[in-house]
Amino acid sequence: QVQLVESGGGLVQAGGSLRLSCVASGRTFSSHVMGWFRQAPGKEREFVAAIAWSSGSTYYADSVKGRFALSRDHAKNTAYLQMNSLKPEDTAVYYCAASTLFRIVSDLGFYDYWGQGTQVTVSS
Repeated sequence: QVQLVESGGGLVQAGGSLRLSCVASGRTFSSHVMGWFRQAPGKEREFVAAIAWSSGSTYYADSVKGRFALSRDHAKNTAYLQMNSLKPEDTAVYYCAASTLFRIVSDLGFYDYWGQGTQVTVSS
């Protein structure tokens, strides 16, 4: 089992920035990709970005490309999502998730472990 805990959400004005963190514990060696997803009220959960633990390769949804950036700290078993130039439409609960696959995927069905989520609210 892998446990994931997100933090860093909050309320920010449009154009502002937030950095989300996701700390992994447990059988972390089994998770090879860390993904971020978000779910707005009344909408389906959608892919935001993902990073491969070993190579650091990243992949972003078009809606956040150029504004969000992923990084990871092996020593702390932590992945970060830096969110800049935030827009009201970025408002959602953000979840980190871990996949045991060796390649980055955007389909949430391939992610085995999920955090509890952290709320991000962007005011206009």
